[in-house]
Amino acid sequence: MNLQNNTILITGGTSGFGLEFTKQLLDLGNTVIITGRNQAKLDQTRKLYPKVYTFQSDVSDPKAIIDLYQKVIARFPDLNFLINNAGEMRKINLHDTSIDLENITREIDINLSGPVRMIQQFLPHLTAQKKAAIMNVTSGLALIPFPISPIYGATKSGLHSYTKSLRVQLKNTGIKVFELVAPAAKTPLNNPFEADVNKKSLMDANKLIAVAIKGLANDKLEIYPGFAKVIKVLSKMAPNFLFKQLSKPVDKMIAA
Repeated sequence: MNLQNNTILITGGTSGFGLEFTKQLLDLGNTVIITGRNQAKLDQTRKLYPKVYTFQSDVSDPKAIIDLYQKVIARFPDLNFLINNAGEMRKINLHDTSIDLENITREIDINLSGPVRMIQQFLPHLTAQKKAAIMNVTSGLALIPFPISPIYGATKSGLHSYTKSLRVQLKNTGIKVFELVAPAAKTPLNNPFEADVNKKSLMDANKLIAVAIKGLANDKLEIYPGFAKVIKVLSKMAPNFLFKQLSKPVDKMIAA
């Protein structure tokens, strides 16, 4: 994929992977548009990177996606690349009866329903472009459960499956469908899990996104940076061992 002179929309672009994508794709000479729920963070990102364009939007809200589409396409008719990056990861004790039915599915609305709805809304426009691309950001936890974060893992597993199906359905179009299967990284997403993971295993976000961009440039449809490659192998060769290791933090959470 040519990574210059594209018009790119990134959800969740104010921190973590989204911010790194923004920085590195701007450096390559692309027009970059980001979304986020927090206007103050969008404004801060704009100060850091004056060339970026920002839209306040919530991927968990279907009406907000429709509104975003109308505003973005009106202003950027050459949009040809969608990166579904926005996500949330929570440590959840399923024994906790204070978590109501709306709260328990919050990650589904953001991590799974959000990308599916974004793609469905923007797909006709992307299909009409001469060349276009979609990237869904999933996780190594799409391949093996992390029981302390049960809903997050379920959403990433679902998005991983959906992305494969999407790629098949779009094979006769000009749209390339990429997936970034990310390992644990040094981003705000992992801050609540500092006591549950080996900090030395966390990948630097800038290095991770550099690998992702290199994969895009080489048309690598599934990109596994760093430790995600190890998870891919272990999930096939020693799934029970890997699952046992990832299950250890649950005992501490339940005891607390």
